[in-house]
Amino acid sequence: MGPSTPLLILFILSRPGPLWGQQHHLVEYMERRLAALEERLAQCQDQSSRHAIELRDFKNKMLPLLEVAEKEREALRTEADSISGRVDRLEREVDYLETQNPALPCVEVDEKVTGGSGTKSKGRRNEKYDMVTDCGYTISQVRSMKILKRFGSPTGLWTKDPLGTTEKIYVLDGAQNDTAFIFPRLRDFTLAMAARKASRVRVPFPWVGTGQLVYGGFLYYARRPSGGLRGGELENTLQLIKFHLANRTVVDSSVFPAEGLIPPYGLTADTYIDLAADEEGLWAVYATQEDDWHLCLAKLDPQTLDTEQQWDTPCPRENAEAAFVICGTLYVVYNTRPASRARVQCSFDASGTLTPERATLPYFPRRYGAHASLRYNPRERQLYAWDDGYQIVYKLEMRKKEEEV
Repeated sequence: MGPSTPLLILFILSRPGPLWGQQHHLVEYMERRLAALEERLAQCQDQSSRHAIELRDFKNKMLPLLEVAEKEREALRTEADSISGRVDRLEREVDYLETQNPALPCVEVDEKVTGGSGTKSKGRRNEKYDMVTDCGYTISQVRSMKILKRFGSPTGLWTKDPLGTTEKIYVLDGAQNDTAFIFPRLRDFTLAMAARKASRVRVPFPWVGTGQLVYGGFLYYARRPSGGLRGGELENTLQLIKFHLANRTVVDSSVFPAEGLIPPYGLTADTYIDLAADEEGLWAVYATQEDDWHLCLAKLDPQTLDTEQQWDTPCPRENAEAAFVICGTLYVVYNTRPASRARVQCSFDASGTLTPERATLPYFPRRYGAHASLRYNPRERQLYAWDDGYQIVYKLEMRKKEEEV
């Protein structure tokens, strides 16, 4: 009621005549309303007091519980820090033991591997590779690891063009897809909304596995030709595609000259041909039903996709998850199922320079799962890894092949 309400009531009461009955009823109505409001205000005060008491009681009950929870949280944090420190110390001790007592390498540089009765024609097998560059380095250790972000599905590939003049990042998500993401630079890829910064390039045929490679402005990948399944069994061969990324056209294609292809890595079942690049050029890692226990290596001509030379390596397929090539040497990375710490456990030097006694077999730092792909960049001496959807960069420390370990 406003300040003019009493004056209004006096004015109504002062008027004589037949309006007196109506005025009397109006006053009674207003009195009833005021009484109802006072009753509601009293109820609100009672409820507020009751709620305040209940809240205070609840607070008194919760404070001891919160103190106990805080103490337990601190105890768990201390225990977790202690366990983490013990795990790190254990890993250092394991690395030391492995250094003092290294596992037997899988390299077998002898006449059975590097000799043979091969001819000098293209496609010759098991002859020593003649280096075309003065590259003579091998891995000493994995110096550091940097986790960039998580992008896409658990399987995929990301890389730079080792012959490119720009800092473009190429991302191929999934084991069967037809669209590649291209980021102007690494910084754009690390942004939260990275996909908005990327241009998309669609290839005419979907790729198979995670064995793709960007090299000299071209995307090299394997595809399953039409009619690739026959009676539920895989066709014997795959087709290699050379795709021009700028013009977005297929420049060349070739059927890979190996029958009965099977996944070369026992832990990466989607990949049938894994392409790699190093200081020497273009390579392919594969396996066939003829020898389903070991990996094969081939040197490819990046211009024509012809197979220049092939080798049967001693590196087993079992528990292999990825591989890469440096200075003509194949390094195969092994893991366990379920995934644990990965390690280079087998190497094969196609030139025969690296002897088994001088081969270093380094561990990779702890990560999330298993490598779906590894791509070596010879300019940066880094590995670009795809690990359970995480994109990782490994910096490598190198040494001369002739140096003592």
